Amino acid sequence: MPSFVFPPSPAAFDFRSDTVTTPTPAMVAAMTAASFGDDVFREDTTTQTLESRVSSMLSHQVGLFVASGTMGNQLALRAHLLQPPHSVLCDARAHIAQYEAGGVASLSQAMLQRVAPRNGRYLTVEDVKREIVLGDDIHSAPTRVISLENTLGGVIMPLEEMRRISEFAKKHGIKLHLDGARLWNVAAAGAGTLGEYGALCDSVSICLSKGLGAPIGSILVGPEEFIRRARWVRKSIGGGMRQTGLIAAAALAAIDEVYPKLLATHAVAKDLGQYFAGLGIGTLLPVDTSMVFLDLEGAGLRNSWLQAEAAKRGVKFGSGGRIVVHHQIDPRAVQALKEAVQEALDLKVKGVYKIDEEDAEGGYGSLRRL
Repeated sequence: MPSFVFPPSPAAFDFRSDTVTTPTPAMVAAMTAASFGDDVFREDTTTQTLESRVSSMLSHQVGLFVASGTMGNQLALRAHLLQPPHSVLCDARAHIAQYEAGGVASLSQAMLQRVAPRNGRYLTVEDVKREIVLGDDIHSAPTRVISLENTLGGVIMPLEEMRRISEFAKKHGIKLHLDGARLWNVAAAGAGTLGEYGALCDSVSICLSKGLGAPIGSILVGPEEFIRRARWVRKSIGGGMRQTGLIAAAALAAIDEVYPKLLATHAVAKDLGQYFAGLGIGTLLPVDTSMVFLDLEGAGLRNSWLQAEAAKRGVKFGSGGRIVVHHQIDPRAVQALKEAVQEALDLKVKGVYKIDEEDAEGGYGSLRRL
């Protein structure tokens, strides 16, 4: 067995996303023991073990390893949508609407019905009923899929609300897909098990790199015929990979090692939210899990000021006031971030930072864009 030297992860001072984490020693060790079969020929046993384990955790029959959450979502929608005209109802802030390069239009020839939740946090069945397109009016594209996202902006959609939407969708013969990229965080928070959420949906895409910190990949789960179609679509867009056992092994190790640590990241995020509230900086959304969205406009701050002060302390800070806590964040980084925000406030009072300066806001993950 080769030996490896692991320096401190560069992610230790990086709050931009939970995708910046690096493989742990346990993940690398698992990779050295992985199988080397060809996944396109369905001959890799480690990949099959991962697909089976995750699909079982989500109360589904079959799983399919895919390169990313975007691919998982797009394959799911393409496999559900059989013939235009058709549309997909989703939260206006959803990843499929904002950050998947228009894939629903290009791959599925479908229209997105973007719905703003009236409660400002998550879609409810009342939101769905208000905007859904039923019937055979030739002027419209009927809703064939409802796509939910949980968490969205770190906010948990309650199990009971998802159950209400699921029952409504089934009543009208509409498929329900869940972008569960960070569903691990929902379960870790005690809002419901993976299986309870998964059982309500016709398909689920769940990420292995966000939250869990595996190097690559997501798993798409659903019924056998659905996964057969998704596998076909995956191949058609170049998504078939060969020796995937290496990355599947790392993902299996991540489930065992990192999943139990997610609740601790929630505690850090909530501590940050409370600290910044004490400075007079509110949050745009409740801090349910590992994400904090600072209300910079309400506090008279600009994101670039925080980035500059954080950088002086060796901390990376993302866009739109977004803070993401992951399992490799160093406690010293948390303290440094607090000091950076306090310094930005002090320098604003001193007139060093001025609110009328030109400053490009928004960016990936920003609620301003959502």
